[in-house]
Amino acid sequence: MPAAAATRCPWCEGVSDAYQAYHDEEWGVPLRDDAGQFEFLILEGAQAGLSWSTVLHKRDGYREAFAGFDAEKMARFGKRDVNRLLKNPAIIRNRLKVAAAIGNAQAYLKVQEESGSFSDYLWSFVGGRAVQNRWRRQADVPATSAVSDALAKDLKKRGFKFVGSTILYAHMQATGLVNDHLLSCYRHAECAAMDNA
Repeated sequence: MPAAAATRCPWCEGVSDAYQAYHDEEWGVPLRDDAGQFEFLILEGAQAGLSWSTVLHKRDGYREAFAGFDAEKMARFGKRDVNRLLKNPAIIRNRLKVAAAIGNAQAYLKVQEESGSFSDYLWSFVGGRAVQNRWRRQADVPATSAVSDALAKDLKKRGFKFVGSTILYAHMQATGLVNDHLLSCYRHAECAAMDNA
């Protein structure tokens, strides 16, 4: 754990301890695990139009409601499951987002079958290595990139929903496909070193 005076990206300051811990421990860490990538994809889709803090605080509720993000179980969810989920206050009760999560589980399994690994499929868009950005100010960090545009287009073609370029860029930041910690943030160098390990 860093010293209390450690310099962090300004977006994580003053929201909650959980939000700061997410910045310090997860955001920007190169994630090369199918299950982890799938969980973030579902959560990023749920976040559309809301704050990430809202979703982060419902993460445990999502894990319980969506069978631990087991894609095979989620892909079999039917009308009864949708009705159950829409009554669950531990998640964001939006019919389109719930339906998208189930549909995305089905599409995810197809990508896994075709590519062997969903994580490898995602990492192929950045040539297998994290993009190491060198932003000095939060205002310099983009909301999308050419890579997130291409990834969003390909996922939509494969039947995924709630996978626009902005959502996908946030996903890339969260799972370390891009290192968007500011240069002044103590995590920039740490996350860069993880990709070189």
